[in-house]
Amino acid sequence: MSRRDSPASACQFDFGQRATTDLEQLQFRPKCQNRDRTMQGQEIATSGEQNRALGLSTFAFTICFAVWTIFAIVGIEIKAELGLTDTQFGLLVGTPILTGSLSRLLLGVWTDQHGGRIVFPITMLASAASTFLLSYTDSYLMMLLAALGLGLAGGGFAVGVAYVAKFYPLEKQGSALGFFGMGNVGAAVTKFLAPWVMVAIGWQGVAQVWAGALAIVAVLFYLFAKDDPEFAARKTSGVKAKGLLEQLEPLRNEQVWRFSLYYFFVFGAFVALALWLPNYMVGLYGIDVKLAGMLAATFSLSASVFRAYGGVLSDKYGARKIMYATFGVSLICLFMLSYPATDYVIHGIEGDITFSTSMNLVPFVITVFVLGFFMSLGKAAVYKHIPVYYPGHVGSVGGLVGLVGGLGGFILPIVFGAVSDLTGIWTSCFMVLFALVGVALAWMHIAIRQMEQKASGIDTRSLPEFPEMAELHDEEKQAVATPSKVLTEWKPEDPGFWEQTGEKIARRNLYISIPALLLAFSVWMVWSMVVAKLPSIGFDYTTDQLFWLAALPGLSGATLRIFYSFVVPIFGGACGPLCRPRRS
Repeated sequence: MSRRDSPASACQFDFGQRATTDLEQLQFRPKCQNRDRTMQGQEIATSGEQNRALGLSTFAFTICFAVWTIFAIVGIEIKAELGLTDTQFGLLVGTPILTGSLSRLLLGVWTDQHGGRIVFPITMLASAASTFLLSYTDSYLMMLLAALGLGLAGGGFAVGVAYVAKFYPLEKQGSALGFFGMGNVGAAVTKFLAPWVMVAIGWQGVAQVWAGALAIVAVLFYLFAKDDPEFAARKTSGVKAKGLLEQLEPLRNEQVWRFSLYYFFVFGAFVALALWLPNYMVGLYGIDVKLAGMLAATFSLSASVFRAYGGVLSDKYGARKIMYATFGVSLICLFMLSYPATDYVIHGIEGDITFSTSMNLVPFVITVFVLGFFMSLGKAAVYKHIPVYYPGHVGSVGGLVGLVGGLGGFILPIVFGAVSDLTGIWTSCFMVLFALVGVALAWMHIAIRQMEQKASGIDTRSLPEFPEMAELHDEEKQAVATPSKVLTEWKPEDPGFWEQTGEKIARRNLYISIPALLLAFSVWMVWSMVVAKLPSIGFDYTTDQLFWLAALPGLSGATLRIFYSFVVPIFGGACGPLCRPRRS
């Protein structure tokens, strides 16, 4: 009998509340109560019930997202009508995101307590009422107030996650939640259709049509949806739902907040760019709002449609690998997007050599499409973790992660506007995102390295079966989890070891390190050449100031070597001696 089929697999995981790392979170004490598994919906829900819940929730979330991002299009007309600055525009488009984000935590908890069949329609109807009232406002302050109520549509994501997850077993929840997340495509629906509706009947007409569609979907969802298996079983047995404090208990874990930072980028930055790109392309490339809306919709499509594929990949290969791919490719794309149009003049031997760098419209659209594709994979990968780590707190944990991610959609447009006003550089918004991805990638890698370093003290039979940890569950393999690129044995003094393994590893590291050090020294020394030429291009520095400028890289490089000595054992980068010791 396999471990998946063993009695322990039917138990609910009880994770330690004091855990602060991934590996500590993986330790659990099984509560062998079959009713817990039944209430998780893994035995009651039929395939038809699963498809009904997933289909209705995805469609409802699509309409919610279309309403949630309505200011991406109507906001452009409002900005021109009221004469708003970039900062005021960023606040307007971000206000609905604020409400939708802050409400997610409570909506997720309420869904666990009262069921998604009632919470989802109420949320949609409240948002529809505010959206309809938006069409009758004529001042900036009143629009901000209406936008607060409109933003409740974004809170529907937490409701849907908590509702859909209860219909599926753990091994399928990544794919199911990835498919549900495709409702992000509602942003593309708004960008495709809203410009044409706005041209025909004005931005007020867009608000009224979108409000009516959301109200209709709310009614249809209530009529055709069913209670999730856990909520239905609880009603039948008369068991009370968990209290608010008990639901919020896992939020004390650092791991939850790290997941939230991931989602702050993959979802928050997606929402921010979905709102910002039409205005960005109109201002930078001088195209009209209809074309800008359609081109921006390609980003929304790539960042939404492929989310289901991200769920499939996370189920198959593990969420960790998907997150590495997401952050790595995003860094490359954001570096390209953040580089502003620049003219260079090189004073050559025979005269000046001039050239310029800039990204035209077509390469820009292609790059943001690729960025959106990997962000969609990352969104699914983040939510793959939650039902596995916190099966009894999907609503609260998923709500908090969604809250922080949604706050990214509120904060980032404001930051984009403020940085744009401050620097006067169009691409400054992508510079902000480049820094954000760097921080998220660094934190993730540090946490993973810490987890791997502590893996030797864990009984591998007590670990959940993550695809990326499959080797930990193979009883025929070593019981100690060892990363494939970390040396566990290094005996260069042993002639047999050296000839068979050691020499090849040492030479490979040596050959890689030499050009890396050459490049590092070249960059380190180039500043001294630049400083010498600063007076000739207009910088009025004294000789003492020039000497200080030339000395600073040497000072920092020498000082940081002390810290680098401690960083290498923590983050990696040294696999042992690079050369064979001399034997007597």
